[in-house]
Order: sequence, then structure tokens, then C-alpha cells
Amino acid sequence: MLVVDDSRMQRRILKTLLQRAGYDVVEAASGAEALKKCTETTPDIVISDWMMPEMNGIEFCRAFREMNRDSYGYFILLTSKSEKSEIAQGLTSGADDFLSKPVNGDELRARLSAGDRILRMEAELREKNRLVNSTLTELRQLYANVDRDLDEAGKLQQSLVKERNRSFGNSEISLLLRPSGQVGGDLVGFFPINARRVAIFGLDVSGHGITSALMTARIAGYLSGSSPDQNIALVQTEYGIYDARDPAEIASYLNDLVLHEMQTSSYFTMIYADIDLISGVVKLVQAGHPHPVILRADGSFKALGFGGLPIGLIEDATYETITAQLFPGDRLFMVSDGVTEAADAHGNLLDEHGFLRVISESRSLRGPQMLEAIQWHVANYTDGEVADDISAVLFEFDGAKINVD
Repeated sequence: MLVVDDSRMQRRILKTLLQRAGYDVVEAASGAEALKKCTETTPDIVISDWMMPEMNGIEFCRAFREMNRDSYGYFILLTSKSEKSEIAQGLTSGADDFLSKPVNGDELRARLSAGDRILRMEAELREKNRLVNSTLTELRQLYANVDRDLDEAGKLQQSLVKERNRSFGNSEISLLLRPSGQVGGDLVGFFPINARRVAIFGLDVSGHGITSALMTARIAGYLSGSSPDQNIALVQTEYGIYDARDPAEIASYLNDLVLHEMQTSSYFTMIYADIDLISGVVKLVQAGHPHPVILRADGSFKALGFGGLPIGLIEDATYETITAQLFPGDRLFMVSDGVTEAADAHGNLLDEHGFLRVISESRSLRGPQMLEAIQWHVANYTDGEVADDISAVLFEFDGAKINVD
């Protein structure tokens, strides 16, 4: 407690009253002396006379408010003034309350009690703010750690697609995988079945984020080209060479696997195709994924599939294998709904007709360049606001594979 008054008698009266009320009191005979003592101590409450020489109470109050303090200081002006304009001037200058001369002991205690309540509330608020700031700092650190982990997870997810482009004699496979966030739920890939056949696939796990990414990682293990003995699509014949299950059988197998072994509420759509590199015959299954499209050498289009049910959604779902024929110069496209369901600023979807238009406009390009062009068209259509993962598989058939060894 700091008492400021140029009257020694007034200071003594106030000090006596305040000490009886249990306060520790520091005295100052002028505003300048009071400012110096405020730098040496940090008084919680200041009682200052209004009328003092050199620096009056109003000027001292303004200077007091400009001081750098960790806590609030409650300021009471001691005055005989009663005009409203003068009271307003005091409040504007930063005073919290007023005491009229001569000072009444009961009124003084009441004013101080009000000041104590405000200081306690300010201290509680300051502590809560400290806790909030501390918590926010911890949360920022946690988010930074999560962000770093997601960046690493994104790199690991991208590493699931070990090759983005490979030539198989007169055929070429190109892959595109662009998650909308740090990790995504799309996956594309391919693996050789044997010397004359190759499998390509694209899938899209429901939802976004970590759960979807973990599921794509698990499915990638089931369709791995580097571990054929663990690839559920492959079977080894009695002659020691690999063959592949029928595409519809693979979809059914995965459906049972998700429902009975993964114990997850997630499901996914998929296109899986078994392609003969010599004859150009394609056997594929469509499980809820957008229709695959063949771009013929003459510029015409052929959409494949009948829709089909997503995998992991319905018990005992049935799937159908369909067959198509590729001729030299034909290209087979498989894209996720991040392409066909891309929306412009007005909510209009690109849809499958728009996708065909994009293919047509990019048909002079090949391989990865063509897939990058498709991605660019989607980003341009959405003004860069791509809300879903984008993935695509492009198979280009330029005739029968010559070397089958």
C-alpha cells in the first residue's frame, strides 16, 4: 500500500487507519517521490491526494498507469472535489475510485475491500491466462510434432508407390498420386503377374487423414509386387510360375478381409485390371470406383464397368469381371473421384464428361506428362481448391510385347 500526500498529518492519519486494517504502508510526500518508490516496490493499492504541488494526483495517476507492471495497481484519489466533470477527469486519467476528505474509517475500509476484490479477480484472471498460454504453448508444440509426423507419414505413403512409370516392351504404365493433405486415402500401383501379364489398380479409402492412410498402407501390402508370396492376387502354379486370381475373386476376397479381419468402419472403392501385354486383353473389376475409360487411337472413348459395390461395405457383396480389348495406340485410364468430383467455385462437378474433355485436350501428351496435365486441368477447374485426393493410372498399349522371357 502506498500513501501519497504532501500533508504529513494526512499521511499519518491514513497510515494509522490502514495499519489497523492490516495493511503494510509506504509513504511518499510528492508525486515524484511516489514514482521513485513505485520503481523500488510494486504497491497493489495507491491512495493519492489530488491537490499536490509540482505533480498533482491526476498527473501522478497518468504516470503510474504508464509504468511497466506485471500486475494491476488499484488507484484511489483522495479529494474534496465533487463536481461530476472533475470526477470524470479522474476516471479518464486512470483512477479506479475516490475518497472524500476528511476520510471516514468505515468508508475507507469499504473502498479498500472493493479494491481487494478487483485485485484478487485480476490475479485469478492473470493466473488463468498464464495457464491458457502455457497450454497453448504445449498444444502448439504438440501440433508441430503431429505436423512433422504427418509430413513423414506423407513421405512414407508416397514411398508405397515405388515406381511412377515403367515400360513393358511396347506398353507403358504411369501413376499419379496427389493427396489433398499431408496424407491421403488414395493408392495406385501395379505389379507383374508373369512374363506376359501385368496388374494395375487404383483405390480410394473412405474419409481422409491418418485412418485412411493406414488402411491404404495395409492394402498395399496385400497387392505388393515386391513380395509376391504375400500378394493375395497371385497364385503359384505347379510349374513354379505365377498366375493371378480372377479380378472379381480378388474383390470378393478383399471385401471379406476388410469386414472380418480389419475390424474397421472404413471401406474403399477400387479398380483392378489384369492386362495381357501380348493380346491386349483386359480383365477388370469395378468396385464403386469411377468408370475406367479407354481412349482409342482414333480419338473415340469407351467407358468400362457397371459401377459395382465398394469393398468392405456390404457382407457377401458380389463382383463381376468384365473383359475389354486394347488395340495398338489405345490408352486405358483409371482415376479416383478426386478427379471426376472436383468442383468449381459454383459447386459444379467436373464429372466424367468433363474428364473425357480433359483427356481429349491432353491427348498429344504421353505417360507422366499426360497425368500431370490432367492434374493441372483439375487444379485449374477448382481454382486450386482441390478438396480430395487425386490419383490416376494410365496404361498405354502400342502393340504386342515382343520379348516374353
